[in-house]
Amino acid sequence: MAASTNVLSLKTLENMLMPILQTCKNIQKLNKIHAQIVKFSLSDSNYLVTKMVNICDQHEQLDYATLLFKQVSKPNIYLYNAIIRAYTHGCKYMCTINLYKKMLNEPIFPDNFTYPFVIRSCGGICSINLAKLVHGHVLKCGVGSNVVVENSVLDMYVKCGGVVDGRKVFDEMGDRDVVSWNSVVYGYVKMGWMKKARELFDEMPEKSIVSWTAMISGYARIGSTADALGVFHMMQMAGVKPDWISLLSVLPACAQSGALELGKWIHFYAEKNGFMLKTSVCNALIEMYAKSGSVDQAWQVFDNMVERDVISWSTMIGGLANHGKAPEAIRLFQDMQKTEIKPNEITFVGLLSACAHAGYLENGLKYFDSMKNDYNLELGIEHYGCLVDLLGRTGCLDQAFELIKIMPMKPDSAIWGSLLSSCRTKGNLEMAVIAMEHLLELEPEDTGNYVLLSNIYAALGRWDGVSRVRKFIRGKTMAKTPGSSSIEVDNVVEEFVSGDDSKPFIKKVYRMLELLALHHKISRDLVEIMAEEM
Repeated sequence: MAASTNVLSLKTLENMLMPILQTCKNIQKLNKIHAQIVKFSLSDSNYLVTKMVNICDQHEQLDYATLLFKQVSKPNIYLYNAIIRAYTHGCKYMCTINLYKKMLNEPIFPDNFTYPFVIRSCGGICSINLAKLVHGHVLKCGVGSNVVVENSVLDMYVKCGGVVDGRKVFDEMGDRDVVSWNSVVYGYVKMGWMKKARELFDEMPEKSIVSWTAMISGYARIGSTADALGVFHMMQMAGVKPDWISLLSVLPACAQSGALELGKWIHFYAEKNGFMLKTSVCNALIEMYAKSGSVDQAWQVFDNMVERDVISWSTMIGGLANHGKAPEAIRLFQDMQKTEIKPNEITFVGLLSACAHAGYLENGLKYFDSMKNDYNLELGIEHYGCLVDLLGRTGCLDQAFELIKIMPMKPDSAIWGSLLSSCRTKGNLEMAVIAMEHLLELEPEDTGNYVLLSNIYAALGRWDGVSRVRKFIRGKTMAKTPGSSSIEVDNVVEEFVSGDDSKPFIKKVYRMLELLALHHKISRDLVEIMAEEM
C-alpha cells in the first residue's frame, strides 16, 4: 500500500512540474526547475526529461541535453526522439547515428518521428553506404510510405551524391509534392546534369521559387548564361516574384554575359523590395556592375551599403583594379585597414592586380610581403602570377624569372604566358623561347602563344624565326576558337558565333545586314556623286 502511495505521489509531482516546465523560457529558469526535479528524485522521469531536452534544443544547449538524457535509466521512444532531434538541429550528425544504433540494440522501435532526423543526419555525413543502410531500415519498418519520410530519403540521397538512387525513390513514390520534385531537380543540378534537370523541370505540375532558382543557378554555374537568363525571364512571365536568393543566382549570369539592362532592373527591384539590406545581394550587384564595365555604379552600391563584409571590400577593390583605377583600389584597401574586417587572399589578388596594371612595383612588393608577415595568409599561385606580371611590366624580367623558379608550386600557363608577353614588350627573345617551351607542354594547342612568339621574332627582325613559327603552326593544324558576340534585347541575351547558322531567326538577321549594307552603299554613292558635282 505504501509503495503504491509513493508511485502515486511521484506521478502527482510530475503533473505538477510539467506546467511549470511548459512556461520555461530560458536556461536559468530550467536550472531552478531541474534542481526541484533532482530534489524529488524525478531525474529518471521520461516524461519530464523529454520536455527538458526539448527546452535545451530550443536554446542550443546540447551538452546539458546529453547530461539529462544519460540520467534516465530506461529512455523511451519519446525521449530518444527528443535527443535525436536536438543533435540533428545542432549538426551533431554522428551523435544522432550513434543514438540510432543504440536504439536498434534495445527493445525500442524507431517511428515516423525518428527517421526524418536520422535520414537528415545521413545526408549531413554524406555517406552513401550509410544512406542505403538506413533506407533499407525505413522500408523494413514500414514507415517509408509517409511522404515526409520519403522526401527525407530523397534529400539524403541527393546530399550523398546518390541522385540515381534518389530518382528511383522518386519514381516509386505514390504521392509526390513540390518538395519531391525539387529534390530530384536540385540533385541533377548539383551533378551538373542540366539536360536531365530541365526535362524534369518542364514536367513539374507545380513550380515553386525554389524550382526556378535551382535551374537558374545550375545554368549559371556551368556557364550557360543564355539559358540562365532565359529561365529567369520565364519565371517572370509565369508571374513568380523573385526573392533575394533567386536574384543572387541570376546576377552572376548577368555579369558573365554583360546583360547590364537586366542587372539594372534587378537593382531597381532589389531596392523596391528591401533586398538591398542583404549584404550578399549588394555584393552580387557590385560584381555585376564591375564586370559589365559600370565601375561607377558598382561604387555607388558599395558606398550605400548598410553593412560590408570582406567580400564587399574585395569585390570593389578587384573591380577598380580591372578598370585601371589602381590609385583608387589602393586607397580603398587603406580604408579597409581602418575597419575591423581583415583582408583575405582574394583581397590581395585584386590589390596586386591593381599594382601590376599600373606598374606600382614598390607597392606591389610591399603588399606581397604583407600577406604573410602582417596577415598570416598563404600565398597562392594567383598572387605569384600577379607579381610576375608586375615585374615583367616594369622591365624586371630577370627577377620575374627567378621568382618563377623559386615558387612553391608549379607555374601554370597564365604565369608563363605573362612572362612571354613581357618578353615581347622588352624584346627579350632568349627568355621568350624558355617561356614558350613551358607553354608547349601546358597548352600545346593554343595558337595565341605561337602568334606572340612570331611577333617577338618580327619585332627583332628575325624573319627566319617568324617563318619557322608560322610553318610550325600550319603543320600542327590547330583549331582556333571561333569569334562570338552577344546582344541584349528585352532582357534576353543572344550570342552569335562565327559560322553558326542554327539560330531560328538567322535569315532575318542576314536580310537586315544585307539591307544595312545596301543602305551604306547607296549613302556612299550619293556622297561620291555630290562630291563630283561640287
